[in-house]
Amino acid sequence: MALEVRGVIAPGKDEPVRVETIVVPDPGPGEAVVRVRTCGVCHTDLHYKQGGISDDYPFLLGHEAAGVVELVGEGVTEVAPGDFVILNWRAVCGRCRACLRGRPQYCFSTHNARQRMTLKDGTELSPALGIGAFAEATLVAAGQCTKVDPEASPAAAGLLGCGVMAGIGSAINTGGVGRGDSVAVIGCGGVGGAAVLGSRLAGAARIIAVDIDERKLATARQLGATHTVNSAQTDAVDAIRELTGGFGADVVIDAVGRPETYRQAFYARDLAGTVVLVGVPTPEMRIELPLLDVFGRGGALKSSWYGDCLPSRDFPMLVDLYRQGRLDLDAFVSETIALDGIEAAFDRMHAGDVLRSVVVL
Repeated sequence: MALEVRGVIAPGKDEPVRVETIVVPDPGPGEAVVRVRTCGVCHTDLHYKQGGISDDYPFLLGHEAAGVVELVGEGVTEVAPGDFVILNWRAVCGRCRACLRGRPQYCFSTHNARQRMTLKDGTELSPALGIGAFAEATLVAAGQCTKVDPEASPAAAGLLGCGVMAGIGSAINTGGVGRGDSVAVIGCGGVGGAAVLGSRLAGAARIIAVDIDERKLATARQLGATHTVNSAQTDAVDAIRELTGGFGADVVIDAVGRPETYRQAFYARDLAGTVVLVGVPTPEMRIELPLLDVFGRGGALKSSWYGDCLPSRDFPMLVDLYRQGRLDLDAFVSETIALDGIEAAFDRMHAGDVLRSVVVL
């Protein structure tokens, strides 16, 4: 029997979000219904609201979530009712050329639930990143559920579902940060802060946090940055070079995703160093670099999509580190709010007042 729950929708471009009654169907084959316990407020949800991702309104927002499996459909074996799970937006297929080559973190055929959730009048909803977790319950593909230690704080664990995993993964998985490396992170919001934390976890010797907001730089120091640079006051490239003996950092992570920050990352890395783009650009952005510099500096220019994570591998491991006190996920939870507080949370996020507002249900 279908569930009727409260959920937050974006009805149209730049229109205020509102709480509506959402109809969640019984799970079909390969699907699961999850009772949402927490969901972080992410920039991606704001992009959906603003029309920056698609115009398939109305959207059911929310995707950075943890909850408990309530029902599963036919053929589901990976999770069962009662399991505490983190939701992810990349259920791997196991059959595409990436999966068959043993690289499921790059799966080229990820999928979501086939059925649509609706409003009471039957209007179909587009769930953000195939999740739609600003709701008391949501329908997902079973492969989007990753079972983790139920003793973990849902507010903290759920953040691994998107931004924190993207940042940690950009350092460890994509950037390959290792013991003794120097790392610079440009942009120290939620994703950049997580990249700092991931670099510390990987054993980097020098972690340089770059931002224009002293509040974010202070948080980056708490998360493990050894040095900070306010790029509104000094040239970021010069500062990073000065802090690395004149050479540049081994790995530079652009967690902003703008042409000017990418250029900073490119020139702030050492010869044969690595640039990682994890900040999400908008479609109109362009960058121009001298091809000779691309050739002459060597190294690697990489993009990190979801931190190149494999949820089934990475989520349980990171939750275990959190439970051991070795990974401070709680530091990212700036505040907890109710479903009707999301519009105001977007404003605080845009102003840089929070790392993450987390909806608690």
